[in-house]
Amino acid sequence: MTVVGSGQVSGTPDVLRVSFGVEQVAPDVAAAVARVGERTDAVIAALRGRGIEASQLGTSAVNVYQDYKEPDAATGYRASHTITVETKDLTGFGALLNAAVDAAGNSLGLHGLQFDIEDKTELLTQARELAFQQARAKAEHLAELAGFSLGSVTAIAENHNQFPIRRAYNASKAVDLGGAINVVPGDSSVEVTLEVHFAWA
Repeated sequence: MTVVGSGQVSGTPDVLRVSFGVEQVAPDVAAAVARVGERTDAVIAALRGRGIEASQLGTSAVNVYQDYKEPDAATGYRASHTITVETKDLTGFGALLNAAVDAAGNSLGLHGLQFDIEDKTELLTQARELAFQQARAKAEHLAELAGFSLGSVTAIAENHNQFPIRRAYNASKAVDLGGAINVVPGDSSVEVTLEVHFAWA
């Protein structure tokens, strides 16, 4: 007999990840790339000035493509660079956003932020135990309904998901946003699903 059990456990986030994108349009590829490079460097320098270490910064995407417009309009090229910042300071979002906006102005896009738990080991253990308890309870009930005795476990397959808290904002205007956006981490959850195979006794 095969049954499926699931367990979900929540915890308090201890990591904040923020993704900033810098985008520029120029008549040629070289100019678009150069402008994006300059503004990205300025954003990185501003974030470093806020105490972010180099190890907490990373490129998550780079794109360069032709910017199609109306048939008679001049062709341009659009370049973008997305960087992700990871910090343990869950209250520092406003300061990071202001620093990035001041450095890049309207070239900046805020692709979103995510609250997460760095070490999910204990949460996964708890969720796994709940999932197995649910699977065994289902198996025992089914065995009782069928008039059989439940035997030992012959195989287990595991799958787990995480549900970090994600939020998205628009940073199209260079204004002081430190007190205007109050982000609340909430809870982050992990879920374990077990497919458990039992033999008949």
